[in-house]
Amino acid sequence: HVQLVESGGGSALAGGSVRLSCTASGYTASPACMAWFRQAPGKFREGIAHLERGGDEAYADSVKGRFTVSKDNSKNTLYLHMNSLNSEDTAMYYCATDRVACRQVGYPKDYWGHGTQVTVS
Repeated sequence: HVQLVESGGGSALAGGSVRLSCTASGYTASPACMAWFRQAPGKFREGIAHLERGGDEAYADSVKGRFTVSKDNSKNTLYLHMNSLNSEDTAMYYCATDRVACRQVGYPKDYWGHGTQVTVS
């Protein structure tokens, strides 16, 4: 079965950088879409970025220009490179995948990881 495991979260200073990783297993073929979501306390879950199998990327306005996604196919790992962090980036970050397509940023996905916490102070 499909498993997604996030890592790399922790505490960071405002203005600093963090890199999150998401390792996928259980896929017989690369998923059509790999994405990052986040949920801050008291807020709805927010889709922030995705990477399509073909390489197209998309970002939410809240992170555009500061966050980038990349993927290491040899390791089945998706990365979220987070720069110029601020307190509003404090959230639980989730990796998600879809077998069919990304659609728009934030569109619900098939599979989810358990999340990794990022706290910016």
